[in-house]
Amino acid sequence: MPESDALIPVGKIIGAHGIRGQVRVYSYSGNLESLRAARSVVLKSPQGDMSEVALKSVIPHSGKIILGLKDFNDINQVLPLVGSEVCLLRSQLPEPEKDEYYWRDLIGLEVVTTDGAVIGSLVDIFETGSNDVYVVRSGEREYLIPAVASVISNVDLESGKMTITPLEGLLDL
Repeated sequence: MPESDALIPVGKIIGAHGIRGQVRVYSYSGNLESLRAARSVVLKSPQGDMSEVALKSVIPHSGKIILGLKDFNDINQVLPLVGSEVCLLRSQLPEPEKDEYYWRDLIGLEVVTTDGAVIGSLVDIFETGSNDVYVVRSGEREYLIPAVASVISNVDLESGKMTITPLEGLLDL
């Protein structure tokens, strides 16, 4: 089984689909191509248990993804999988474009302003539709930083640092 550091979560199983052992997956990225190219995925249960499962089919359906899993042919076999994350190996994913990053690579970065003030650590990311929002925490204080080019000045994964140019009042909230 691969180390969890080599895994990238790409979605979460939210339910069974029909009675023939298919599952409905909420996609974190909406990118079907990586899943379609994969022959298998790693399922990570909420308890942290991991298992590799071969894929039979990958079908878009009403904004979700329907996965057919090899050797799962019955609803009762897939119901225990609900809540599990669907992960791909890092090597199964395409390299991100310039100025694009996998969320997993950003979580944990130290966030500083262009003036050198340390804001905190990036602890979570969520989608809003128009852009992602970075949740940066320093002790009890939490900042919501919009992931837009006018705010994010630099991301340096090697040094573990993200530099921002905060909009007026952004850090006062």
